[in-house]
Amino acid sequence: MIEKILIANRGEIALRIIRACKELGIKTLAVYSTADKDSMHVKLADEAVCIGRPPASESYLKIPSIISAAEIGDVDAIHPGYGFLAENDHFAEICESCNIKFIGPRSEHIRKMGNKSEAKKIAKKSGVPVIPGSEGVVHDREEALKIAKKIGYPVIIKASAGGGGRGMRIAHNDISLANAFLTARSEAESAFSNSDVYIEKLIEEPRHIEIQILADSYGRIIYLGERDCSIQRRHQKLLEEAPSPFVDKDLRGKLGQAAVKICKAVKYESAGTIEFLVDKNKKFYFMEMNTRIQVEHPVTELVTGIDIVKEQIKIASGKKLCISQKDIKIKGCAIECRINAEDPEKNFLPAPGTITSLFLPGGPGVRIDTCVYPGYTIPPNYDSMVAKLIVYAPKRMDAIRILYRALDEFDISGVKTTVSFHKKILDSMKFRRGNCTTHFVDQMTSEKREK
Repeated sequence: MIEKILIANRGEIALRIIRACKELGIKTLAVYSTADKDSMHVKLADEAVCIGRPPASESYLKIPSIISAAEIGDVDAIHPGYGFLAENDHFAEICESCNIKFIGPRSEHIRKMGNKSEAKKIAKKSGVPVIPGSEGVVHDREEALKIAKKIGYPVIIKASAGGGGRGMRIAHNDISLANAFLTARSEAESAFSNSDVYIEKLIEEPRHIEIQILADSYGRIIYLGERDCSIQRRHQKLLEEAPSPFVDKDLRGKLGQAAVKICKAVKYESAGTIEFLVDKNKKFYFMEMNTRIQVEHPVTELVTGIDIVKEQIKIASGKKLCISQKDIKIKGCAIECRINAEDPEKNFLPAPGTITSLFLPGGPGVRIDTCVYPGYTIPPNYDSMVAKLIVYAPKRMDAIRILYRALDEFDISGVKTTVSFHKKILDSMKFRRGNCTTHFVDQMTSEKREK
């Protein structure tokens, strides 16, 4: 069993990993930038090492500093969490060469599945439906125009090497495609140091459904049901739930089997997520794979009773999965709200600052994953998420009521947050009926502007 883990991350996910390690009897080493010297993950880890200045490029993305900390701390493994270096195949490869276990898939898996255009080829070869589009990277505007005319407008241009809505643009005609192509390439280069993009047919009014998988090094791969991540803005998720109110038992099985097929094709190991777009007729298309833990993993944990982070660590330790597919039962409903330090009234402008007072909700069915506390200063250098508010109930409407009550209790002063915006989502009859597509938030905000 792994005895000591360096957590190459910060914030709530670093704290989440520390808690899992403590319960497994594993020592932890936190790394932090000078901006995070007062963070909870630094306080609660067994040891902590400063690795640089606030910019991520000088700390959490600085591989030599992290490896040095790992060697000085004599760790067995590194857990990358999500974001930063979690899907960096070069980092995983360096860990492997230094005989440090990377808690995640092997570098070759990240390389294959982390590149969206390559992952699409693997899915297609596995017999999983893919969205019509380019076979790989599109190199110039002329090629882009040719592909768009073949598959028909509207189309979407996506960065091959990244996610989170960066390097992504929609085009409805030849003129907008020419501009969107250049903008997407520029954004991709800036965000991922890789300007490669590809083109897909835009599926209108889709749902964003993802399947959580676990795979050990002995060939066993299972899926833990689905999460509905359709409520998002600028392609970034705001609220997730499991199971999806749109997915029935038959579709769940088809999606799960498709996800397992893709993972088997590359002999995948560790936790991972296969993301699909599903149209109104329940026809699904492979979109991408995330070769890491997801922000929204708690909703799956609550409806399955499986601790995904612990399973990641056990798999990395060489243990076999002790659960089979027939053991997986989806019970109840879980919903997660991402509480961000942003101002919804100013187009979700980030609002870093010092939290002057804080009261977190509790009671039956409420879980909070956070790293903030009264007096904590949210730095402007990183993601704006303050907390994840997750609720569980046997029935979906009960979960919605608990979530509304918990949002009412959530009292934070000193910074603007998205708490009030989440309450508006819950007030929507479209949400309550489970009829939300990926356009829901855009439609809701545009309706508000028109009033």
